[in-house]
Amino acid sequence: MAARAIPRLLFRLLLAVGVILILLAGAAWALIANPPELLRIGAAYAAKTVCSNVFVAGREAARVLADDVQAPGHPILKHLKINIDQQRKLVRADLFGVIGGGVAVYRPGTGCAVAPDGDVAQASLYNFVPIKIWSPSPSVPWPTGSMAETAPALQALVNQDALAGPGVRGIAVIHRGRLVAQRFGDGFTPRTPLPGWSLTKTVNAALVGMQIAEGRLSPQQSGFWPEGADGRSRIALPHLMAMSSGLRFDETAGGVSDLTRMLYLEPDMAAYAAAQPLMQAAGTAWNDSSGTAMLLSRIWQRAAAGARTGSAAKNGPTSVAVLSLPHDRLFAPLGMSSALIEADARGNLVGSSYMFASTHDWARFGQFLLQDGVWQGKRILPDGFVAAMSQPAPASGGRYGQGQVWRQGPPGQNPDLAFKLPADTYWMLGQDGQSIAIVPSRELVLVRLGLTPERLHYQPQALLAAILEALDADIPQPRRAD
Repeated sequence: MAARAIPRLLFRLLLAVGVILILLAGAAWALIANPPELLRIGAAYAAKTVCSNVFVAGREAARVLADDVQAPGHPILKHLKINIDQQRKLVRADLFGVIGGGVAVYRPGTGCAVAPDGDVAQASLYNFVPIKIWSPSPSVPWPTGSMAETAPALQALVNQDALAGPGVRGIAVIHRGRLVAQRFGDGFTPRTPLPGWSLTKTVNAALVGMQIAEGRLSPQQSGFWPEGADGRSRIALPHLMAMSSGLRFDETAGGVSDLTRMLYLEPDMAAYAAAQPLMQAAGTAWNDSSGTAMLLSRIWQRAAAGARTGSAAKNGPTSVAVLSLPHDRLFAPLGMSSALIEADARGNLVGSSYMFASTHDWARFGQFLLQDGVWQGKRILPDGFVAAMSQPAPASGGRYGQGQVWRQGPPGQNPDLAFKLPADTYWMLGQDGQSIAIVPSRELVLVRLGLTPERLHYQPQALLAAILEALDADIPQPRRAD
């Protein structure tokens, strides 16, 4: 009896193991065929980050994957595998080489786009051949060249690691229109295009201002949605510019949120943002929202194309003239030869997040705002537009301006108080430690770029305060020539 029981027990054991293996294989196949949103977001983020840094910034793929994707990210990102098709300018990313299906494609003039639906051919349609902008000469002073007129005491400040912060990649100090101190991280130069993340929002606001200057948008314009029961038709341009639309948008980075879904799972980002539910009446509540910036981007693009005001969710073919407008009408006049705003897979320029520019070119844009939207004697933004941008948004409690700028630096409730910064200081701020401080009363612009996750609690206010203190000590500074 015992001898006959052993084969029977062995059979049952093998059967159980077989069933378990079948179930595991089925689960693995389901995970590969239909991965969870978090894994899809991780794979798409990796593909997009590598694509932009390789084909836009000219960096080495392995270093981008290790430094920009894996080092600061979730531990599971260590298991990402990247494949780059140099001929098709295509990047694929998968966890363990099979899970996630992240795809990003590079297009001339509009950089890289995630193709979450796999339609690379559609995403590739949105491109243009940029006009050549002069390359700044290293023997000519900034801003028409790239030469710094260094102030030794200020240079000593930006060289201090504690003030520059961890992960610094680029610093530029502009005083009275001259580049007086700078610093670059290992492997980065004055010409390396760096991502601004939400610094892009302020550039996007300037593009709105350009359409106002040309009469294609009005400062109080509304009617971006048809009349409906929920009141969103009353959302006007000032509500969007002040981040007070009332539309729901979860700006949380690092997990599954409205922000990460929009950036990595939606081929049409503006349509996704426009479809969010209205949570409060327009103008009554403030919410930092990349979705709002995407709506502004579509609004100015439609205005530039001559489209009538209508549904903010509606999209049509994006013309070369519209796609190239930032390059031709803003970046070229300012000499921002490295600057590029990327478009999504349906031709929306991603005015919330996806602008690349060198440290010197981000500084040129900061100086442009300091000069009230005037460059080399030519007014590009409407008179008073920049001043209005920095005025407090009523619903923000004083934290945010009326034109996609911050009135306080990072992080927390009015963190600038401890540093005793001038009252007219305002900020452009972006994820992972990107910041541009503009201090009109002191004719000062401070650009600080890097890869500095929020958990490190770096505050650029300390560097700004030290620079201001040094200027107060009457250190001789070069003045702009008349």
